Amino acid sequence: MREVLHYLTSDQVLHQMVAGMPMWGLLLLLVACIVVLSKGADLMVDGAVALARRTGLPRIVIGATIISLGTTTPEMFVSVMAAWTGNPGLALGNGVGSIICDTGLIFGLMCIISRVPVRRYILNRTGWVQVGAATLLVLVALVALWMNPGAPVLGRGVGALFLVLLVGYLYLSYRWARQSGLVDEAAEDEPLWGLGKALGFTLLGLVGVIVGSRVLVPVAAEGAARLGVPQDVIAATLVAFGTSLPELMTAISSVKKRQPQIMVGNVVGADVLNCLFVVGAAAFARPLTVPPNFYSFHFPAMLLILYSFRLFIRMNTDGWFKRWQGVWILGIYLVYLGLQYGLNLG
Repeated sequence: MREVLHYLTSDQVLHQMVAGMPMWGLLLLLVACIVVLSKGADLMVDGAVALARRTGLPRIVIGATIISLGTTTPEMFVSVMAAWTGNPGLALGNGVGSIICDTGLIFGLMCIISRVPVRRYILNRTGWVQVGAATLLVLVALVALWMNPGAPVLGRGVGALFLVLLVGYLYLSYRWARQSGLVDEAAEDEPLWGLGKALGFTLLGLVGVIVGSRVLVPVAAEGAARLGVPQDVIAATLVAFGTSLPELMTAISSVKKRQPQIMVGNVVGADVLNCLFVVGAAAFARPLTVPPNFYSFHFPAMLLILYSFRLFIRMNTDGWFKRWQGVWILGIYLVYLGLQYGLNLG
């Protein structure tokens, strides 16, 4: 078990594994990863819908807690290992970059291609937690900069605080769902799965998504390098995009199955967990030094996207996100990505 976890959490091991493969082997493995990702996402969404029906919780809450906790676990492992091996920029960048990608790319794109509902009672609460957690991270980082301008550090105390807040968020999500009076919307002719089967499908799909996404990125990066794609382009696209691949595949599957509530819940929950779970666990494992470009580039981009999302929740009194709102959020992400590559701000 320890060896399996080592293979799935170590980028170096994964890259070494694919480096010696022939090009046809990389293509076969790439196709296999896409199939595993797609099937895993389908199973996970089916399991999440069944869990919502069995427990009576709204699907948006299942997406914001169980699914988000699962899809952000690989990022947590990567960030903790990066912090432990003395790479705080990667550890912090993994959490902040995933927030930007989850909301900017995934929600923005899904909002453009699909009609996405606004569950105001839930989003008016979890949406504030989403923005509040990110704002707290930036404020703590600014205090660290004020206390130590030369090398601002997020210490173990910050990590412990974030992990405690994570437990509070999961508890409040459950309370809010119960108090809302909202229940899952289900067709009467759909069979009701047992709790074990629903949980089993969710976990099996989650494993497929995690394994597929972790193997796909080094395979695609190795193939792109052999085709002559520059390393900086690979770093600014495939690697940055790779850690949010589980959330993207879950979003595509949920929209395809006409369950956009799971996508919205997963994006909001993943943003909260990337702050409290990913950054919190990494800082608790080893204090994180905050690189200067986070203050001038990554933090402003993250807050602009999240406060735009928060504003759209407030604006949409008719119960639906608008396509132009998805265009705006996706546009911010594309500008962020372009500046990161073109001007090397990342």
